[in-house]
Amino acid sequence: MPARRIRWPAALCAVTLAVALLGTARVGAITYGWLDGQRHPNVGVMIVGLQDGRTFRLCSGTLIAPTVFLTASHCTAYLDYLDTQGAFAWVAVSFQTGPPHLLYYGTHHTNPAFTGRGVDAGDVAVVVLDEAPTGIVPARLPTAGMFDSWYGATRRSVKHLNFTAVGYGALEPSMGGGPPVWPSSGGWRYYAVSEFAAMDKVWLHLQANEATGDGGTCYGDSGGPNFLWQDGEETDIIAGVTVKGDAMCLATNVIYRLDIPGARSFLGQYVTLP
Repeated sequence: MPARRIRWPAALCAVTLAVALLGTARVGAITYGWLDGQRHPNVGVMIVGLQDGRTFRLCSGTLIAPTVFLTASHCTAYLDYLDTQGAFAWVAVSFQTGPPHLLYYGTHHTNPAFTGRGVDAGDVAVVVLDEAPTGIVPARLPTAGMFDSWYGATRRSVKHLNFTAVGYGALEPSMGGGPPVWPSSGGWRYYAVSEFAAMDKVWLHLQANEATGDGGTCYGDSGGPNFLWQDGEETDIIAGVTVKGDAMCLATNVIYRLDIPGARSFLGQYVTLP
């Protein structure tokens, strides 16, 4: 399909539905962050169309090749489920911040290694677009084992190592109790900076604590990038994709590493790896 513009009708809480259907606690919205403007033009939002004509925002992601959009498998697995129910019509990506949105249609591909059961090491997917977005420079992937030296490290031993999370998800509640309502961002892109907390063989754990000056993610930011900082500056290297965190979006941000064999073996089918 050619790119076209739409304005949002009433949206569905797709990530919440995916949690219920797939049985996995996932989150994804920027907390303690700022409006992105044009800081990260290669970060986009997935738009889903249903057979009954409804559309909704699902997850965030990043252009990593002219026609390859990186996101999380728990996002595309939800589309697979909708397809089995005869409800799925199309998926598209928008790279704009705020409506109306120019849509680039494509085909989603869920990682076959993804099971949706608890902590899953296959939580990375792609949407292959029908046409390349104009004027958008893709982000870069890390080299193999780029972060292995941090394995077992703590925040105290790896100081002042930052990451920038970007996404279209919900904002944290500014007052009162209860979980954040998604989508509350109106299709706007946000970003936040978080500091390294810990790392294991699959996950990078980042701080998301306003008291320490660290932002994080929440519902709808799933699949979005976490850009690596080097020498005190943000790079265009995606260390990992947002996949989970705490239910209130206030304390933790856990990302799936892209330098590990599992991620690289899947992504290597769609892009040239560094």
